[in-house]
Amino acid sequence: MRELIKTLSANILNEAISIRRHIHQNPELSFKEFETSKFVQSKLSEYGIAFQAGIVKTGVIGMLDVGAAKCIGLRADLDALPIQELNEVEYKSQNDGVMHACGHDVHTAMLLGTAKALASIKDQLEVNVKFIFQPGEEKLPGGASLMIKEGVLENPKVDEIYALHVFPELEAGKIGLKSGMYMASCDEIYMTVNGKGGHGAMPHKNIDPIAITAQLITSLQNVVSRNCPPNLPCVLSFGRIEGLGATNVIPDKVELQGTFRTMNEDWRSKAHELIAKQSKALVKGMGGTIDVDIRVGYPFLENHPDLTEKARSKAISHFGEDKVTDLPIRLTGEDFAYFSQKIPATFIRIGVRNESKGITKAVHNAEFDIDESAIQTGIETLLTQVLY
Repeated sequence: MRELIKTLSANILNEAISIRRHIHQNPELSFKEFETSKFVQSKLSEYGIAFQAGIVKTGVIGMLDVGAAKCIGLRADLDALPIQELNEVEYKSQNDGVMHACGHDVHTAMLLGTAKALASIKDQLEVNVKFIFQPGEEKLPGGASLMIKEGVLENPKVDEIYALHVFPELEAGKIGLKSGMYMASCDEIYMTVNGKGGHGAMPHKNIDPIAITAQLITSLQNVVSRNCPPNLPCVLSFGRIEGLGATNVIPDKVELQGTFRTMNEDWRSKAHELIAKQSKALVKGMGGTIDVDIRVGYPFLENHPDLTEKARSKAISHFGEDKVTDLPIRLTGEDFAYFSQKIPATFIRIGVRNESKGITKAVHNAEFDIDESAIQTGIETLLTQVLY
């Protein structure tokens, strides 16, 4: 089986790289992946794979049905980010201010390559395979939740599901897995601290929302450090503060935005209550008012323990133990978590780093790129899960 997979992936690699570069040059934002969706459909048609389009507008489901009792789902995301690409490469983004800086072009190319490879040996398959091309991973409420509502896991019922994600921290040629809890829930926090603006030289006549906000940010860290169980991963970070005053002008209000992340639903709910309660009490005590909007985002992602250990064993058999890495938990978020809540799921990292080529930038960076040899690793990883 190892040699078959190596041959299949090698034969498709050049086309998969071309697919990746085409998608990279033509990135589209979340839930607006219309041309990307059409491109995916054209490739599935070319490969002779039946598909359904228009799922959550731009989502596509391909299906290889061999009449088996079991169905495996393979998922890739389609959307890009609102980032101006700074790489000077032949496949640089042609859409101003939009870039595939999180590798979704790579994920789509890997999945299309896998689809073509499996279609070429359809008569040898012992399971049905559903290829899920998902829109809107980067934007709430997340395309995964919406596709699930539209029945992506039914007809036929998907028994287990896998997804890949590029990982610049890991060298190309390696993959990484983490059994059990892996990624955090992620919620967005929006606050407006209302005071009374005026001259900076007369603070006694004002209610200073900047001073209040400074106290608020510090105070809210106690929600994490004094209330969260110390063995539970949790982070509260604020990334945007906007006051729009001047050197001698105290503004009327300050807008504050942040993120709250953890790995326990009970604590998540309690923390939301504490954040809102403590914010209102502190601001009121300093003479202001506050509007608090906590937008519930993706749930935590848990890799099914048994499925993940089987995936690890298959990967070691195929790649060798030195190419398969154990990963620590991360407090980044991923809407593949919605799939993991419904059926056994495993989220696998694909190393894309190559220091000798200067390929080291993190995702969501304007200079992010990959060692394209990793595309073959990704295709082989998916083929391994289906065929071993």
